[in-house]
Amino acid sequence: MLLDCGRISQRWILAVMGCLASANALMMRTCLSVAITAMVAKTGTSNGTSLDDTCSASESTSSLTSSPSGTYEWSEYTQGIILSSYAWGYTVAQIPGAMMVAKFGGKWPLGVGLLMAGVLTLLTSTVVEAYEAKGLIVLQVLIGISGGVLSPSSCFLTAHWASPNERSKIGNTINSGVILGIVIANALTGVLIENFSIGWPIVFYFFGSFSVIWFLVWTVLCYSRPEDHPFITDEEKKHLAEATMQHNPGKNQGETPAIPWRQILSSPPFWALTMANVCHDWGGYMMLTNLPKYMSSVLKYSIQSNGLLSALPFVLTWLVIYASSWMSDWLIKEGKLSRTKVRKIFVTVGGSGMACFLIGASYAGCDRTLVVTLFCLGLGMMGNLFSVVVVNNVDLSPNHAGTLMGTINTVAALMGIAAPYAVGVLTPNQTLSEWRIVFWITVILLFAGALIFVIWGDGEVQSWNHLDSVDRKRMKDETKERANVRRLSLNL
Repeated sequence: MLLDCGRISQRWILAVMGCLASANALMMRTCLSVAITAMVAKTGTSNGTSLDDTCSASESTSSLTSSPSGTYEWSEYTQGIILSSYAWGYTVAQIPGAMMVAKFGGKWPLGVGLLMAGVLTLLTSTVVEAYEAKGLIVLQVLIGISGGVLSPSSCFLTAHWASPNERSKIGNTINSGVILGIVIANALTGVLIENFSIGWPIVFYFFGSFSVIWFLVWTVLCYSRPEDHPFITDEEKKHLAEATMQHNPGKNQGETPAIPWRQILSSPPFWALTMANVCHDWGGYMMLTNLPKYMSSVLKYSIQSNGLLSALPFVLTWLVIYASSWMSDWLIKEGKLSRTKVRKIFVTVGGSGMACFLIGASYAGCDRTLVVTLFCLGLGMMGNLFSVVVVNNVDLSPNHAGTLMGTINTVAALMGIAAPYAVGVLTPNQTLSEWRIVFWITVILLFAGALIFVIWGDGEVQSWNHLDSVDRKRMKDETKERANVRRLSLNL
């Protein structure tokens, strides 16, 4: 046996590998946000120091702003299109990805999808040299399609490997890899570019290779369901079967539950979660794809300092995700608060907290230390929101968690298209006043999402999760419809 894990819980091995999968996907996506600042030729910008202009290089940063200019003359609009193109593919792949996961489980769709993304990432420099912006856009769309199985797979694995009392911890361990990947990509991209003679292409070789290595380990160690795992102990298998069977009755009989689309689409908690995801993704994508540009174009940091400072806010996000997920499970397990109240509190704290700190950063002007501090606090607060939106679909319906996430992400992932595009359109000159408009849009969305979730959000399993309840409701509706037809015929 390759691995004797008698004392190691396989659900936690899977959680760690799932975390690396999420990190892997986001590293391949995020590295472009920093690398593009080295790919694009620098243009002249205003050197004024008023709040309505970009900041001049201070003495502490003047020695750090000597990064060589790139070779590609891409406008802010073109860069916005490039940075949003991943989301085009990611958006259209959500529902097909969810269907693949429902049919084949979480292991192989996720593994093959990230392997394909890794191979495409390795080809980036070759494609850009041959086709420039158009080639990069097409390549990013394809990488986005390959990553479309990430969220449905994560939900499927959480539903099958996490008991209700461990759902926040395991689900957020897997999904916190999203933030870990952003941190690693931001921190390493600038360092790699400045310390390797080939420049920006090293970034895509490095992160693409990591994907291939991860795939080889994933195929050996991880499986879609506990009952399929050759290394799991009988004790852990029994524990997971008993803990997850309550709200997922068909899984051990190999049933594929029918999807109650009508009930889902008429469910207020589903739409409240969708809105929370939309607002989270707008704020997350706006900072993910454009924070390096803000650091470079507005605050005038070099590419190496840019990458490290862009990573710093996401470090705090990652820490808060873990803290809030453990706190959530403790509050629920100890009976301090209901699951619904816990979810609503963390959404409110995360959304409104991030909004307040971001708008503060927009008015902090050229005080670099204060701006970076406020970004850190804002994205740290977002960790509370993140810890809810990645597991609440499992709360609502363990049977259909992957389908819910695929559907929700189809809507929310549009923010990955809209946010970079909007920044490119609204900030053609990269001034503080232009960026303030972007931050105000983000603030309004975050407050709106938190309010909607507080009113209509829920943390309990919905009636349409169970096949028998859906069938009973369908029979009741059909009986009522037949009675109405009979009444009409008698009247006639």
